[in-house]
Amino acid sequence: MTDTPVHGADIIRGFVKTLPTSPGVYRMFDEAGEVVYVGKARNLKARVTNYTRPEGLDIRIRRMIEATRNMEFVRTETEAEALLLEANLIKRLKPRFNVLLRDDKSFPYILIATEHEAAELRKHRGARRTRGHYFGPFASALAVKRTITALQRAFLLRTCSDSFYRGRTRPCMLHQIKRCSAPCTGEISLADYNVLVEEARQFLSGKSKVVQDHLAEDMNKAAEALDFERAALLRDRLSALALVQSQGDVAAKTVEEADVFAIGHEAGQFCVQVFFFRAYQNWGNHAFRPRADASLTDAEVLEAFIGQFYEDRTPPRQILLSHPLSETELMEEALSGKAGHKVSVQVPQRGEKKDLVQHALNNAREALGRQLAEGATQKALLEGVATLFGLDEPPRRIEVYDNSHISGTNAVGAMIVAGEEGLSKKHYRTYNIRSTDITPGDDFGMMREVLTRRFTRLANESDPMADDEEGTMPDWPDVVFIDGGAGQLNAVREVISGLNLPREVTFIGIAKGEERDAGREKFHMEGREPFMLPHRDPVLYYVQRLRDEAHRFAIGTHRAKRQKAAITNPLDEIEGIGPTRKRALLQRFGSAKAVSRAALADLQSVPGVSSALAQQIYDHFNGS
Repeated sequence: MTDTPVHGADIIRGFVKTLPTSPGVYRMFDEAGEVVYVGKARNLKARVTNYTRPEGLDIRIRRMIEATRNMEFVRTETEAEALLLEANLIKRLKPRFNVLLRDDKSFPYILIATEHEAAELRKHRGARRTRGHYFGPFASALAVKRTITALQRAFLLRTCSDSFYRGRTRPCMLHQIKRCSAPCTGEISLADYNVLVEEARQFLSGKSKVVQDHLAEDMNKAAEALDFERAALLRDRLSALALVQSQGDVAAKTVEEADVFAIGHEAGQFCVQVFFFRAYQNWGNHAFRPRADASLTDAEVLEAFIGQFYEDRTPPRQILLSHPLSETELMEEALSGKAGHKVSVQVPQRGEKKDLVQHALNNAREALGRQLAEGATQKALLEGVATLFGLDEPPRRIEVYDNSHISGTNAVGAMIVAGEEGLSKKHYRTYNIRSTDITPGDDFGMMREVLTRRFTRLANESDPMADDEEGTMPDWPDVVFIDGGAGQLNAVREVISGLNLPREVTFIGIAKGEERDAGREKFHMEGREPFMLPHRDPVLYYVQRLRDEAHRFAIGTHRAKRQKAAITNPLDEIEGIGPTRKRALLQRFGSAKAVSRAALADLQSVPGVSSALAQQIYDHFNGS
C-alpha cells in the first residue's frame, strides 16, 4: 500500500472552509516549516480560494502552491492595516517567493535638538526619541556632514554635546573660526541664540528665501551704519546658505516635499532609484536592488518595494512613481495612517514632477547597466578561477584568510568573502586569537585556530547539503585562499582532516613571489605541484586583490585592537578598583606607572584604599 501524495492545492483547500471574508494576512509554510510566502487580502476566503485552482496561474505561483504544507492567518480590521502588516512580515521573515527589499539601510537626518536650553545641531539615525526638529532623510552621511558644516557657518549653532557645553569656561575653537556663537560662555544671549535656531529651522523647512532676504536686509543696514565687521559676518552667512542650496544636482521649484521612485528592469534584475526632495532641495538618492522573480512586472515589484520601504520610515506628503500601482488608493490610505498626514501617491504626466521621475528612471537604468556590466566581469573572473584552478564550476563563495600581530601581541585572524557580486563586506569576520598554547608569532598555530573555529561552527549551524538560493551568498565556501605556502597549507590540511567536513572545499595557498614581487606568486594545491599563473592574467590580478583586501582587513582590525589595548589602564585589571578609587590613585601618584612603583605604605595612605586593597595593588604590580 502506498501513501497518497499530498499536493499543496489540496492542503490549501482544507483551510478555505473555515476562512472569514474579512481583510487579513496569510502565511504559507513549506515542509521544513519555513515561510515561503506572505500575502494580504481584502477578502481572505476569496483570495486563498484562488490558490486551489493553480492551472491558470503562472509558474512562480504554481511552484509556491506546490511547496505549501501549512498556512496561518491574521485577521485585520481594514485592508490598509493588512498591507502594513504584510510589509512588516515580509521584511522580518524574508519569504523566498516574495519581493524582498535588500540593503535596507537607515538614512540619516539632521536634528535640531531642543531638549537643552541652547538647541544643538547634529546628525541623527534611528528612532525619534529626542525632542526637536528632524529634517531628512539624506541619502548619505557625507551629505549630512557637509550640510551641517555649512549650517554652522550660516547660523552659528552649537554641535557639541551637553556635557562639553556645561564644562566650558571660555569659547572653544569653533567660535574662533566663526562656526559657533558660543552660548555656553554667554558670548551670545539665549534669546539671540534662539533667533538663530528659528532661522535655521525655517531654512531647513523650505523658507529659505525669507531667511536670506532677512539676512541681506540686516547686512545692508550694517553696511550703511559703517559696521563693516557685522556686515562681513552676515555676508559669510549668506554665502554658507547659498552653498547648502547648491549641493543638490537637481533643483525642485514646485516640489516642496516628495520621495521619487523609479524602477528599471533588465536581464531578470531590478533596480529602484529613490530620490529625496525636502524644502525644495534634492537631499540625495540611493539605488536599491530588490530580489524578485523575473516574471513579475515593474509595477508589481515597485508596489511591494514601497510597502516595505515605508515599514519603518515616515512617508512624505508626496510620493512620485515611474509606474502606476494596482491599488493606489489603498497605498495612500495605509501610508497616510502611518504618517499622520495625507500622503498622495501619483504617476505624474507632465511638468516638473514628470521630469524628476524621468531623471530618477534614467539613474535606475544607468545603475542597472553598471551592475550588469560589473556582474559580467565578475562572472568571467569566477569562470577563470574555475578553469585555472581546476574546479568543476565557477565558485559562488570565495573566502580568504590572513593573520596580523606584532611579535605575537594583539593577534587577530581575518576572513574576507567574495562572490558573484564582488566583495561581500557584510560577510567579513574577525577572530581574536584565544589559545594560550600558541607561541607568540606562530602563524601556523593562529591559522589552525581560526579555521577550526570557522568550520566547526559552520558545520554545526548550516546544512551542507542545502540548495543555495540563486542570487544569494551561500554559507559554505567553494574555495578558500590561505596567505602562505606549503607549510601553511599543510597546517590547513591537518585541521580539515581532523574536522571531517561534510562538504568538499578547495584550499589554495598563495606564497609570495621572490623578493615579495607581486606577479610571481606560487600557488599550492593538494595533488598539484606548485605553479604560477600567467603574467598579466586577469585572474592573477583578481586573486592578488583578494589577498591584499584580506591583508588590509587583518591589519586594520589588528591596529584597532592595539589602540584599544593602548588606552586600557592597568588599574582596570585589579578587582576592587572602581572609578572613584582609580581617580584617587591617579590624583595622588599622577599615572598608573607611578602607582605600579609605589611603596605599600604610600598606597595605604590614599583615601579610600584599605590596607587589604593596598596589598592587592602592590602584589599585582610586583608579582607576589
